[in-house]
Amino acid sequence: MTNGDDILKAVYQVILDRKANPTDNSYTAALMRGGIDKILKKIGEEATEVVIAAKGGVQNEIVYETADLVFHLLVLLGHQNIPPAEIYTELRRRFGTSGISEKAARPVHLDP
Repeated sequence: MTNGDDILKAVYQVILDRKANPTDNSYTAALMRGGIDKILKKIGEEATEVVIAAKGGVQNEIVYETADLVFHLLVLLGHQNIPPAEIYTELRRRFGTSGISEKAARPVHLDP
């Protein structure tokens, strides 16, 4: 693997495999069995852990917790059958655009 995109693709493929071929000893399969609520709960927990790590300012803790969050986001994408490439496409669409301008241009239903 040569870059971040490669590892994200590889992890996502394993997630899809665990979804299609669940085993009793797979954490990913257990998340999938738990459904969307279990996955969303884990994302919330992991996001909070990133915040706590960032507040603490210890770089390796921030990296570790961020990896956990990204993993659980990939599980969500796999659960919803959304390939990471769709996220990359959306980020490319936004690239070079002011965040304020991009948010103002969103359809009302997407604006929190």
